[in-house]
Amino acid sequence: MAQKDGGTEHGSLKTEDNLGAKSLGGGQTVGGGVVVEVREKKGPLRAAIPTMPFPLAVICLFLNTFIPGLGTFISAFTVLCGARSELISERGVCCVFWLNVAAALIQILTAVIMVGWIMSIFWGMDMVILASCRDQGIPQDV
Repeated sequence: MAQKDGGTEHGSLKTEDNLGAKSLGGGQTVGGGVVVEVREKKGPLRAAIPTMPFPLAVICLFLNTFIPGLGTFISAFTVLCGARSELISERGVCCVFWLNVAAALIQILTAVIMVGWIMSIFWGMDMVILASCRDQGIPQDV
């Protein structure tokens, strides 16, 4: 919160919208601009995607591209084999496993109307992105 003291304002302005974007005013940069920080707000299904080794993530992407949901179904079992996920600390391994199985079933059942096929490809791309971040040592946003 900002305080007024003798006509000058102290503090910083912090706003947050429902999409998870934060704007921090008062943090000046070298050029005199305002520092803006944006973080992706993930739902439970998206946060349940496991971080796998890169070759396995590429195989799951390949499978999801040609047989919607199969790569996601296989990735569910990697959670039981020790693959990490952002949601494991909150909900546990068993719940994350079932969330991935549910995502695979949604992809399979809606593949007939193309929604599941597109979702399946994006899911595989997310697996590869998470795996490449893991291999480069970039921490995940929690």
